[in-house]
Amino acid sequence: MREFFRFRKRTYVSPLRRILTPIVSVLAALVFCGIFLKAVGSDPVAVYAKMLKTVCSAKGLTRSIQAGIPLMLTGLAVSFGYRMNLNNIGADGQYALGSLFCIGFALYGPVMPPALKIICMFAAAMAGGALAALIAAFPKAKWGVNETILTMMLNYIFLYVMDFLMYGPWKERNQMVAQTRAIREVYWLPDLGSSGVNSVLLIVILIAVAMYLFHTRTTWGYQMEVIRQSPRAAQYAGMSVGAATLLTLCTSGAIAGLAGFAQVAGIIHRVQANLPNGAGYTGIVIAFLAGLNPLAVLLVGFFFGALQISAVAVQLTGVPSQIATMIQGSIMLFVVAGDFFNRYERVGGEKNGK
Repeated sequence: MREFFRFRKRTYVSPLRRILTPIVSVLAALVFCGIFLKAVGSDPVAVYAKMLKTVCSAKGLTRSIQAGIPLMLTGLAVSFGYRMNLNNIGADGQYALGSLFCIGFALYGPVMPPALKIICMFAAAMAGGALAALIAAFPKAKWGVNETILTMMLNYIFLYVMDFLMYGPWKERNQMVAQTRAIREVYWLPDLGSSGVNSVLLIVILIAVAMYLFHTRTTWGYQMEVIRQSPRAAQYAGMSVGAATLLTLCTSGAIAGLAGFAQVAGIIHRVQANLPNGAGYTGIVIAFLAGLNPLAVLLVGFFFGALQISAVAVQLTGVPSQIATMIQGSIMLFVVAGDFFNRYERVGGEKNGK
């Protein structure tokens, strides 16, 4: 039999290829979505122009950054886990539990000075996200249970817990919307001057820089890379793969939990039903599109925040708001395909058989 083609792993990927592949993938996704827009009677050029015009206004930039902050955090969470080949698909649930821990402490915790209370809210959000990840991390570290399935299924549990509280005991009285009451204004993080952008953005930037330095300048970051490349070699060198798995997944979950802190302390100052709204899954796309680089995650997170904001604007042209979801999904598919062709190359068919 003759194989038409087969794939083999590349031994080297040039820096230029690594840079160009995500860009080409995004452009291909936009062209792909443009075909569908044309098929339903919309002008793709007009739709994309409207989206771009919305984002490029001063108000649009501010709103894009605000919408992108939780996405940046979930993208950072996913990229941190994947640095050790751990697929954290549970950022949605970790985000949810982090926000519940944060709002629970803010509303029902002890009275404290504002600065101390905000620090405790920050720690509570991290603890919630880390706990959500720990439930999957322990079986992975102890028995090698697949973390992809565990983290994904835990999303449903924590989102159902959120719905129960939002529609039940924590629901704001005399309100139709399923949400908690707002926290006291003294616990709000301030905006950056008159920009309209909350100062929680500075925290996100500091986390991204800290992650970059951790991966490039520390021994633990080097150990994560060794474990990712070869767990057996790492064990032979005396590294504890199980402990590293626990630490990495819990840290990843803690970062995702901080998305809840960003919402409670910086953006909406309360928790609403289904607050994550798929941000954890979007974080997967962001992490891969950024090449797992924490600093690039910030830029890609802003891009996806802008995509969400501009999708609302195009509704005025008669285009369904689901266009943003379609574009995000298309970008994810094309980015994954591009990453595959970065890792593997096609070779010609060979004769095999008897």
